[in-house]
Amino acid sequence: MKFSKFISYFFHPINFPILGSILYFLLIPKYIFKQQEHLILIVLLLGTYIFPLFLLALLKRSKMIHSYHMETVEERKFPTLLFISICIFLGYWLLKSSVVNILSLFYFGYGLGLIFSYLFLYLNFKISLHTAAIGGLVGFLIYFSYYYKINLIIIISILILISGLIATSRLKLQAHNPREVYLGYIFGMLSQFIVFFVYMI
Repeated sequence: MKFSKFISYFFHPINFPILGSILYFLLIPKYIFKQQEHLILIVLLLGTYIFPLFLLALLKRSKMIHSYHMETVEERKFPTLLFISICIFLGYWLLKSSVVNILSLFYFGYGLGLIFSYLFLYLNFKISLHTAAIGGLVGFLIYFSYYYKINLIIIISILILISGLIATSRLKLQAHNPREVYLGYIFGMLSQFIVFFVYMI
C-alpha cells in the first residue's frame, strides 16, 4: 500500500506537462536557442506546476478539496476547468511563438483530455487523471517520433511499463475502478492523436 501511495504521488498528473516539455527539448532534432528554450521551460513550469500547486494548496486550505488527488466528482469540477484553461492558454502561446508547434499540440491535447474528463464528471464518472496524464505523454511521444522520424521505441516502452505501474497503484488504492483507469488512459492518448490529426490536415 505504501508503494502504491508513493507511485501515485511521484507520478501525480501535475508532473507530466513539464516532464513532456523537458523530453521535447531533449529529443527534438532541430536546434533551438538555449535562452529561448529556458524561457519557455520557466513559463511552462510556472504555468503548469508552481501556479496549480499553489492553487491546489489554497483549495485544500479552504476545504474546497480534501486531498490533492481530488477524490470526489464535485472536488474535481473547478480545478479541472482551471487546468483546461491553463493548457489551452499555454498551447496557444506556444503555437504563436512558431518555434515549438509540436509542443503546443501536447498542451492542446492535455486540454482536450481534460475536457473529456470534465464532461464525464456530469455523468458521475471520474476518469483517472493519473492514467490520462501518462497516456497523453505516450501519445505525444508516438506522434513526435513519427513527425521527426526518430526512433523512440525504448522511451515509449519504458513509459508503457510505468503506465501499468500507475494503473495498478490506482486500483490497489481503490481510487478508481478498472473502467475509470482504462478510459483515462484511452482518452489521454486519443486526445493527443486527435489534436495532431487536426494539425496535420
